[in-house]
Amino acid sequence: MSLRRALGTVLGAVTGAVSTRVSRSVLDGATADLDPATWARTNYAGRKVDLKAGPALAAGLADAALAAGLLAGAPRTGVAHAVATLGAGAVGLNDDLREAPEDRRKGLRGHLGALREGRVTTGAVKIAGIGASALVAALVVDGDRGQRGGARRCVDVLVDTALVAGSANLVNLLDLRPGRALKAGAATSLALSLGGQGLAAAPALGPIATAVTADLEEDDMLGDCGANALGAHLGVAATGLPLPVRAAMLAGVVGLTLASERVSFSAVIERTPVLAAVDAWGRRR
Repeated sequence: MSLRRALGTVLGAVTGAVSTRVSRSVLDGATADLDPATWARTNYAGRKVDLKAGPALAAGLADAALAAGLLAGAPRTGVAHAVATLGAGAVGLNDDLREAPEDRRKGLRGHLGALREGRVTTGAVKIAGIGASALVAALVVDGDRGQRGGARRCVDVLVDTALVAGSANLVNLLDLRPGRALKAGAATSLALSLGGQGLAAAPALGPIATAVTADLEEDDMLGDCGANALGAHLGVAATGLPLPVRAAMLAGVVGLTLASERVSFSAVIERTPVLAAVDAWGRRR
């Protein structure tokens, strides 16, 4: 990695951390006169948690990528991240705040089933919005790949779109316990960085580090907004990998998503000592 890209990566992470903190403060001030119940939810342990961590994280991730891309001379990378992250975060926030009680826990199959019945749920809107923002991000990324045949370009764009959208959904499926999604996000960012995607992946560590303490202490919850934004961000970071690697990652994302319809990720983690230890690390209980 060149010195310019290394500096862009570090300063992007710092920018993202500051943005996450500032965004949260702005949200706290802007919503001070609203009904506290609007942003409050009850987590798995019955504790009241705050959803404002989600939009703050989404803003931090987008700013981290934009700053890193601009400083490193790769602005399209930052734009692609921002489009996917903010798009997924926006429709996730809509789902967090406006989801009907009867639509909760429907999952992908449930929302598509409701759509077939002529009922548009906030979850269905989220699916469409994440897909659309993932497609735009994939097209932005593809602009840096140079000339190729039309068929190869279509394959690249389709794989990237599915990978970004699928990653957004998968991270949301993981966000069932404090810190779990952020730990998975940090591990994925590190793995992608070691795989040569440092500029795209490493800046996310700044916002993640800023958000993780309140999440682990069960004061905050990422919600669909934060989890979808984080997953989309990681998906875009993976688009710089070779096509066979991206295709293999997409297969893994699809496989895990389908498995989640039948298997509880939490149950699997609890039955696996190493995963259980990592999952519980840093929590209040």
